[in-house]
Amino acid sequence: MGEDAGINRRGWKMAKVEKVDSNGLRKFGFKDVFAYGLGDFGCNMSFALKSFLIVYWTQFMGIDSILMASLLLIVQVWDAINDPIIGAVVDADTHKYRRNKFLTYVWAGSIGLLFAGALCYIPWPSAPYVIKCILFVAGYMLWDAFYTVANVPYGSLLSLISNDPVERTKLSTGRSVGSMVGALATGILLPFFIYDASNNLRGEVMFGVALVMGVLGFIAFQYMIRNTVVRVQSAAAPSTGGKKATKNPLVGIGHFLRNRAAIGATIAPVGTFISMYGSQTASTILFQSYFQNAQISGLVSMLSYVGLFAFIPFASKIVDKWGKKESVTVGVLFSTVAYAAMFVLPITPDSNGLMIYIACQLAAAVGLGLSQCVSWSFMADAMDYEEWKFGTRNEGTTYAMHSFFRKLAQGVGPSLGLVLATMFGYNEALGAAQTAATAFNMRMLAPAMLLVGNIIMLIGYGLVYNLDKKTVAQMERDLGKKHESAVNLNAALGED
Repeated sequence: MGEDAGINRRGWKMAKVEKVDSNGLRKFGFKDVFAYGLGDFGCNMSFALKSFLIVYWTQFMGIDSILMASLLLIVQVWDAINDPIIGAVVDADTHKYRRNKFLTYVWAGSIGLLFAGALCYIPWPSAPYVIKCILFVAGYMLWDAFYTVANVPYGSLLSLISNDPVERTKLSTGRSVGSMVGALATGILLPFFIYDASNNLRGEVMFGVALVMGVLGFIAFQYMIRNTVVRVQSAAAPSTGGKKATKNPLVGIGHFLRNRAAIGATIAPVGTFISMYGSQTASTILFQSYFQNAQISGLVSMLSYVGLFAFIPFASKIVDKWGKKESVTVGVLFSTVAYAAMFVLPITPDSNGLMIYIACQLAAAVGLGLSQCVSWSFMADAMDYEEWKFGTRNEGTTYAMHSFFRKLAQGVGPSLGLVLATMFGYNEALGAAQTAATAFNMRMLAPAMLLVGNIIMLIGYGLVYNLDKKTVAQMERDLGKKHESAVNLNAALGED
């Protein structure tokens, strides 16, 4: 009795016994949210390095801006097409792993990410021009391969940790917080280390920085892997009488393309990435040459997480009361108005203009806060929607196709932004000393890209995504009955 209460006969404190559910698995709780959030922190320790790629390879390594835009598009296409490949491999893998096949793939990817990020920042500015191009393409493709092996199964896990909509919202919020912490650590601290007093990039330090971030990411991944519990079975169908179920990746892709919820939940982040990465080059030049304060750029960019931080305590309650689709759409509309205001307000190249710019960014961040909290749970519900409509689950393929279009946007966004910046006067050879006309053009280009991206988000969440609160509730009821029937049928057949 004493030991059950937490103290043994010698008076030593016993380890707390975790509560379990009816299946003998640890009950869902904060540990699940924290562990899942650390997974995205691990991803972000590598992914955040992409923010400095364009400046590094154009200003430090000396690759022409238009050629760089072309190279980015090429590697981003590779980046996109390997996602469905990895997703199909994961779905088709029937091997019984000690933990779980999704967690096993995450572990394998995390090993490669220890060093792969640094390969994108090999400091050799005196290398022959062709060698520079080869270094960029080869380094990026190797990094991306390991990142995909970790990220696709990691993203698929959200739908398998819990099938409860509120718990999924908590997991999505945890993932967003993990991403936010990773972005804060890199976005605020790194500019102070990697920019000199003249606002130019210190490219020679990027290799070492990437190695350190790789180690931090690896530690975060290991905690996530060891503390994640899979509670939802990925197979939707009842027993096949001992026959192995086969998964055709083309069927999974076809279901994705006919899955309106998945398409809507994919269009929205496409808008996010066009907005984020399309404005990235213009925003960098904006702070280098318009406001002439590159070191503060990291702090200002972190304002995008203010809304996320503000909504963390309330996201689950808001979703429970009003629904994800309804609440997020209103917030995105508010942020769209804030970005539109940046065209008419006097954002001048002085402290007053900087304050107005910051105020608009802050207002937009508040509008996008809830969507940042719950965005990942949209895809978890879309995976349920596939089962509801088509009777199958293809978590790996569904998330991989989602990631495919996200990564296309991640390639198109920066390439488009760099091409437009060049059209409006950007000269990489000038570094921070761009002309006044070019600096002003960047002041207009940055909010333009942000506004276009937000309009795309509105279309995705407001018009295409079809799972409102009432529909989600009906879907979960129907799937609950289906799963209960499948369990009873398997039990009647004498199977586990």
